[in-house]
Amino acid sequence: MGKELILESIANHINLGKEEQDFFLSVLKNKKVKKKQFLSQEGDISKGPVFVINGILRSYTVDKNGFEHILQFAPPGWWMADMYSMVTQKPGQLSIDAIDDSEVLVLPKPELDKLYLSIPSFERFFRILAENSLIAYQQRIIGNLSQTAKERYNSFCRSYPSLIECLPQKQVASYIGVTPEFLSKMLKNKNSS
Repeated sequence: MGKELILESIANHINLGKEEQDFFLSVLKNKKVKKKQFLSQEGDISKGPVFVINGILRSYTVDKNGFEHILQFAPPGWWMADMYSMVTQKPGQLSIDAIDDSEVLVLPKPELDKLYLSIPSFERFFRILAENSLIAYQQRIIGNLSQTAKERYNSFCRSYPSLIECLPQKQVASYIGVTPEFLSKMLKNKNSS
C-alpha cells in the first residue's frame, strides 16, 4: 500500500516513467515507528523527509517552560521534515514523533540530492511541496495573529478533517495555541448553542 500511496502523491504533481518510479522506490527506507517514538529530536540533524503510509506524526518544539507547541500533523499521504535542519544540515529545532503506531517511508537526504540530479522533475515536485508548505505556514501565522481561538479551531478542522476525532484534545489545543481546558470549554459551549 505504501508504494502506491507515495506514487499517487507524486503523480498529483509530476509524471514519472516506470524506470523513474522504480529508481525512486529503490531509495526509500521503510520504517515502523511506535506510538510516542521519535523520528528525530531537537538538536538532531535531519536525515531527510518522511512520507506517512499509516499512523500520524507530529512536529513540535518545547519552550523553556516545558510547553509543547505543535507546528504540524502528518496523517497518511503527507510528508514531514524539519526543513531548517534538512536544508542547512545543522542541528534541528523540531522534534518529530508518532502519535500512533505508524509506518513511514524515509527519503535519505543523500538519496534526495541524487534524485534531483538523476530525475530533475523531482526538484519541481519538492518545490511544489515547499511552496504549499510555505503558504500553509503563512496562513497559520496570519491566523494566529488575527483570528479568535474558535476561528483557529475551525481552520484546524479544515486543514486536518481526518484528524478531528482521533487526536487528543491536548494536542489540538497545542496546535491552535490555547490550553486544553479552554478548548474543552469552547467546544462544550459550541455544542450547547
